[in-house]
Amino acid sequence: MSQESLRLGLCAGEASGDILAGSILRAWQRRGTSLDITGVGGDQMQAAGLESLCAIDRLAVMGLVEPLKRLPELLGIRRRLVAQQQRVAPELFVGVDSPDFNLPVERRLRASGIPTAHLVSPSVWAWRRGRLRGIRESVDRMLCLLPFEVDIYREAGIDAVCVGHPLVDELQQLPAADELRAAMGLPSDKTLVAVLPGSREGEVRHLMPVFADAMQLLQARHTGLHFVIPAANAERHQQIESVLQSTALSVSLIRGQGREVMRCSDAIMIASGTATLEAMLLRKPMVISYRMASLSWAILSRLVKTPYVGLPNVLAGEEVVPELLQHNATDSQLADAVSELLGGDGDRQVRRFDELAGLIGGNFAERSIDALLPLVKGR
Repeated sequence: MSQESLRLGLCAGEASGDILAGSILRAWQRRGTSLDITGVGGDQMQAAGLESLCAIDRLAVMGLVEPLKRLPELLGIRRRLVAQQQRVAPELFVGVDSPDFNLPVERRLRASGIPTAHLVSPSVWAWRRGRLRGIRESVDRMLCLLPFEVDIYREAGIDAVCVGHPLVDELQQLPAADELRAAMGLPSDKTLVAVLPGSREGEVRHLMPVFADAMQLLQARHTGLHFVIPAANAERHQQIESVLQSTALSVSLIRGQGREVMRCSDAIMIASGTATLEAMLLRKPMVISYRMASLSWAILSRLVKTPYVGLPNVLAGEEVVPELLQHNATDSQLADAVSELLGGDGDRQVRRFDELAGLIGGNFAERSIDALLPLVKGR
């Protein structure tokens, strides 16, 4: 019996997309399919057989100024990618995340008769819903990581399917909490409160001082508490350490290992972001907070169209997790909210997290393949 073969075009514009695409390609090959892959990707995709048109880091730009500085190069890569794909005529092209780069590519390829899909929905549920019209013209199917995103696309006339979130599979591989406490040198006989003030300099600058004040209030109220803070990198470690120097807290500041820290904690005080979804999937009660510059908050609060910022609450459509944002992010309110978690309210959260995690589901790579196969040209 001859091996099935498939010509695929793919473009991942940053490392996270390369990891997602790599997991799908490996799963596809495990099914016995021989893949002929063209496009742009990193180490994970190249290990599966991609010869990348350019280095993936040439597409990984952030902020407002850097993309403008790099615009001629980015437009040149886009033209080359479209020309390559039109020449090799893959049976399917998949753009992975990086919507500002990938959606225009997908639109041109779809117009030339190549089926297209996009993996990882842009956050149209939060802001810039006007993008839906362009997405409808660009993709045959949107692959969403979260279930509530699907209805938004279907209401706009766009075929969409939820393929689950890769975090569901990844987090199941973590060791048990007691093993992790021992490995990180954390006390086994203390109530552990994880504190995650964000990974960016601005997040830590705005949040860490009020988090530290809340930690001092909590330590005065509760005996047997120990705090642990996973610093995202060396710079954040130094930044957080400078805030803690003037305190007398029972605290461990470690480098990285955010997931491991959350896994072995009893409660979490956390900055809004993807880490809140990780905490939910780990079934850890939490309080979500965020602060930013006043002008940025005034602008963003007018742009964002969702009543919640924390992914568990967005997923639930109600406030399951307390959100203490901007002026409400005070030391006393944070300490009160964490105290309620330690006093039993955390159990209510965990029960809801079980329900919400079930809505997302795992098996991301296999579900992605099943969603992509019906689009393959001529099959």
